[in-house]
Amino acid sequence: MAIINPTTLHLLLFMVATVVMVAADLHRLNHPVKADGSISFLAIGDWGRRGLYNQSNVAYQMGKVGEEMDVDFIVSTGDNFYDSGLVDEQDPAFFESFTNVYTAPSLQKQWYSVLGNHDYRGNALAQLSPELRQRDNRWLCMRSFIVHAGNADFFFVDTTPFHAKYFKEEDQDYDWRGVLPREDYISQVLEDVDVALKESNAKWKIVVGHHTIHSAGVHGNTEELVDQLLPILLENEVNLYINGHDHCLEHISSSNSQLQFLTSGGGSKAWRGDVNPWNLDEMKFYYDGQGFMAGEITEDDLVVSFYDIFGNVLHKWSGSGGLHREW
Repeated sequence: MAIINPTTLHLLLFMVATVVMVAADLHRLNHPVKADGSISFLAIGDWGRRGLYNQSNVAYQMGKVGEEMDVDFIVSTGDNFYDSGLVDEQDPAFFESFTNVYTAPSLQKQWYSVLGNHDYRGNALAQLSPELRQRDNRWLCMRSFIVHAGNADFFFVDTTPFHAKYFKEEDQDYDWRGVLPREDYISQVLEDVDVALKESNAKWKIVVGHHTIHSAGVHGNTEELVDQLLPILLENEVNLYINGHDHCLEHISSSNSQLQFLTSGGGSKAWRGDVNPWNLDEMKFYYDGQGFMAGEITEDDLVVSFYDIFGNVLHKWSGSGGLHREW
């Protein structure tokens, strides 16, 4: 089991104690910020392969960058355990792909995770179980929830049930407990997210989901999210949508709003070699290999950076004062 220092354990207990329900019926967690009001975080997706496919190398660089930034928490964009999630709460894959891989001191912080489609192929409820938090205090996974941190709100959305094809696949089994009937579940998620966004007074609104909305990667756009979730994000002036699913690092800028589409799905297996044509005015960055994303949020600025497995900064973007700058 991971060794948690007293400060981290106190933070965990503080956050658990501050879980409340907002009017939109989404769990809300309050994460403390630094003394100057800023926060920093890392985002990683599509990672759980027992350290293989460069997962350990990505984890090593995350640890170095996390120490330099003094990160407050880590965001997981889903597909946490390959190939088919966890069998149950005692599945050794939890230790082999999570606890024993992300061992750097800087990564002994709270992890906020959503489920991906591969997680639904296993025992989805196991990843949501409080029992996993007893095995490793860093772990926290829910279907849809909110993390409030200073002047930023993070809205985590369960996107897998939106994808109609998963309900038609005959060669894969999915754990749809708590999701059916699908139409009712999706309708409730959309309503909850819309209400929560409207209630938010945060300067920076960040939505996290596993599936792409817009992507030039092999999976491309998720049309169900384009049709159903994207209008809500645009109406409520969301700043960032962070996802995984495509095993790459990517930044697409919206041509008609402030919304930025950021893919951080390079946690392990990548290099698929499939890149679809995209409007170069919108495509700010695409990298087909492994890596992760980092974010820094202050009162006046939001900066995101993409790193490869050697710790190189591949792309950096700032949204301060409405001025969008790329390095």
